[in-house]
Amino acid sequence: MERSIQQVAKLAGTTSRTLRHYDDIGLLSPSRIGHNGYRYYDESSLIRLQRVLLLRDLGLGLPQISQIIEAQTGAASALTTHLSLLRAEQQRLARQITAVQHTINSLQGKGKLMAEDMFDGFDHTVHQEEVEQRWGKDAYARSDSWWRGLGKDGQAQWKRQLQELNNDWMAASKDPAITPDSPQAQDLAVRHVQWLTSIPGTPAGSADGTKAYVLGLAEMYVADERFAVNYGGSEGASFVRDALKAHITTMR
Repeated sequence: MERSIQQVAKLAGTTSRTLRHYDDIGLLSPSRIGHNGYRYYDESSLIRLQRVLLLRDLGLGLPQISQIIEAQTGAASALTTHLSLLRAEQQRLARQITAVQHTINSLQGKGKLMAEDMFDGFDHTVHQEEVEQRWGKDAYARSDSWWRGLGKDGQAQWKRQLQELNNDWMAASKDPAITPDSPQAQDLAVRHVQWLTSIPGTPAGSADGTKAYVLGLAEMYVADERFAVNYGGSEGASFVRDALKAHITTMR
């Protein structure tokens, strides 16, 4: 079944102009253009549009969305990754809703205001417990102090550099001429390790510590969908892992 561009725009909560722009930049092409010049979209087009909108909701730009979708080989696998992220966000929002409802109830005289319940779901140090469990409280404290010390501009610049690295990884992983042990991939591995060891509080205090730290993270990129999505899914994350492993063997 095909739908017109107006029907698809209404279904997706977007506009025909946006869909035409997606077509112009090669992000989402219609399945068919009629004799009248109208665009029509079939089921596969709708699935691709859903993936585009999900990635856009994660705050990604259109060029990056295009790279991620092209790097992912299966729609079902990609959407499974998205689903896990959405469920995590759903849980966080459910906690926020409960916290706000608790505050409303207390303001209406229906209960006692409990400060410890007011901010459930609002935690912006979501990885604190995970970091402390893996590498200790001092590691989190040092990295958190470093991050806050960067300031807004410094944090934005750091994020841009990380995104550039991730984009380069995705581009390399989908290039059949580039293998994990190739010079191009190994240059990226060097950049990646330099980025990791630039963050204070990591276990990279010695050569052996750096190797164990990088290898542990490399495996986590594949095992944890939260990280795999940064490299276009499990295949891209596997490429990064294999490249980092190859690089580690050359470290002294």
